[in-house]
Amino acid sequence: MLFRTIKNTTTTLTVVAICLVCAAVLVSSVEEYEKLYLESTRGDLEGLSENLANDLVSLITTEPDTFEVTATLLRLDRYENVKYAVVYDSHWQRLNMYFGPLFTPSASEINIDLDRLKLSPLGVRVKDGELIALKLVGDARLPLGYLLIVNDAVGPLNKSKLTLLKRVLPLVLLVLFVAIVGSLLIQRQLFLPLSRLSRFAQKIQETHDYSLRINIDGKQEVTELSRDINSMMETINSETQKNINYTDQLKEQQKAMERLANFDGLTGLPNRQFFMETLRLELAKAKRDERNLVLMYFDLDGFKGVNDAFGHEVGDLLLMEVCRRTKSILRDGDLISRLGGDEFLILLHNEPNELELFEIAERLVNGLNVPFAIQTWEVQIGVSIGIARASDSNFNVSEFISNADIAMYRSKMAGRSTHTVFVPDMMEDNKRRLLIANSISNAIKHNEFSIHYQGKVSADEVIVGYEALIRWNSESMGVVSPAEFIPIAEQSGKILSITKWVIKKVCQELDQLLAIHPGEIVVSINLSAHDIKNTLLIDYIRTMFVRYNVQTSHIEFEVTESAYLENFDVANEFLKQIRDMGCSIALDDFGAGYSSLGYLTQIHLNTLKIDKQFVDNLNVSKRSTLVTKTIIEMAKQLNLQICAEGVETREQADFLIANGCHQLQGYLFAKPMSLLELLKR
Repeated sequence: MLFRTIKNTTTTLTVVAICLVCAAVLVSSVEEYEKLYLESTRGDLEGLSENLANDLVSLITTEPDTFEVTATLLRLDRYENVKYAVVYDSHWQRLNMYFGPLFTPSASEINIDLDRLKLSPLGVRVKDGELIALKLVGDARLPLGYLLIVNDAVGPLNKSKLTLLKRVLPLVLLVLFVAIVGSLLIQRQLFLPLSRLSRFAQKIQETHDYSLRINIDGKQEVTELSRDINSMMETINSETQKNINYTDQLKEQQKAMERLANFDGLTGLPNRQFFMETLRLELAKAKRDERNLVLMYFDLDGFKGVNDAFGHEVGDLLLMEVCRRTKSILRDGDLISRLGGDEFLILLHNEPNELELFEIAERLVNGLNVPFAIQTWEVQIGVSIGIARASDSNFNVSEFISNADIAMYRSKMAGRSTHTVFVPDMMEDNKRRLLIANSISNAIKHNEFSIHYQGKVSADEVIVGYEALIRWNSESMGVVSPAEFIPIAEQSGKILSITKWVIKKVCQELDQLLAIHPGEIVVSINLSAHDIKNTLLIDYIRTMFVRYNVQTSHIEFEVTESAYLENFDVANEFLKQIRDMGCSIALDDFGAGYSSLGYLTQIHLNTLKIDKQFVDNLNVSKRSTLVTKTIIEMAKQLNLQICAEGVETREQADFLIANGCHQLQGYLFAKPMSLLELLKR
């Protein structure tokens, strides 16, 4: 504790130093006093012995007078420090002796070593704490005797020193006290700035206020230290403010990151992660409370066409408007989430009954069918909704969402802009869809696909071409209809692999087909909407043509009207490159979906194929018959070849030929056959 602080340490060392200095001065003074005292006593004894020796000369010149000698020695009574005195004759025979006040009985017998005494020098000396004076009585040439006086040197000296200390010590102590107090006051004054600095540091530690400053006057070092501390405090305060601002920014960023992690950046709706966590909790509660939950899965119909036609900016604005309108339609407590793209999930609050569920779904379908005003555009979309209950999935999150997804796809297959409630029977259909989607790649690898060619005849009923139709005879599933696996391939992203396989197969078999018919024939290959958006397919087609030495004039590519017009700009660029190779282009299923007659003036075609639904209604529906005549006449005016598909009766064929149809295709003339079957004919 004593040496924990600089102040205590320096104070203690100062006091000790002062005490040591005072003690050293006092000891030195006493030693000096002792020397002076001995010198003074020695001088006095020198004078006394010299006088007595002179006085004894007359007394021992002839016959020594003992009485007179004794009387002379008694003069030593006045000197209290004389222990004894002895008078010797010239032969060192003792004539008389004197005992002073300091003589004690223990010293009654004085043992004087005359031999050593004879050798001792004359004068006064100090020996064994005694002052010894040895004087010659008479002249040195004719000595009469010797005088020996012995004084006590220690006792009087100690007494004198004690007297000195009694007089000096109070003054020394006073001086020591004053010095100590003075030094403490000086140190306190010197350490006062440091104490203030210490209190300043403690205050900062307690308050954490780094804006505080200290103003201390003092020595240069203290002033500089104060200035440095203030400078340091400014730096700390500045860095602290920066850290506070940085921390606030981090907190804001953390909130933003949490929002980004849990909410969709575009619509502000809960995202997939947040919704899934909420759904897990709600499913656990519902299962524990023996309640049911209802989930809606909806997808926008035609949203992709909006992006392609108006751009992604309009598409994003449309999604925001869809979210706003959907929330206005839903009830309080219903939770809507954006999964991504144009897919949304809705967890309905408090399991609605069948009627309520129907009303909510109808409000969504009808509400989202109303056109949206986006910028200067009026945008029309639809919505397909799938509905599932938690009990049908045994309260499993993945199965719950999967069931709603399956029901949503049923809505799309049913014609879109509708809603479908999941039933367990749909699971088998979905399993088959998954099985088909997962088997496509393996089917290509093991050559399970084959090409069947359906002939096209001219008005003279002579074969002028074929349409390449893919067939699948699966080892595990048996025969799978194209009407079933083609949509699945498109939805699963496998359609491009199938298209490439068909193109390669047709290129391999084209020479054999040409060998059957001496005239010019054209083989048609179908392209999907996914195919015409893939620019790499152009390179693949060119590579196949070169590899199998294909004459491009024998190849025609068919694109459905809907696929063409949904991707108009992309399709035009794609098909332009196809035409540049020397291939012809056919627009399939014309009039079935868009009634987009105006587009025919903007696209470059070779053949227009009339959809089967018009052929089926020839001479049955006046409206369909009139539309078919109009299409044929319009195609003639545009200098296009006309091909009618799905011709199954002679009446249909006669009507089409009579009205100027160039080509006919259908079971009336030829069924799809494999190359081997064609070669056997």
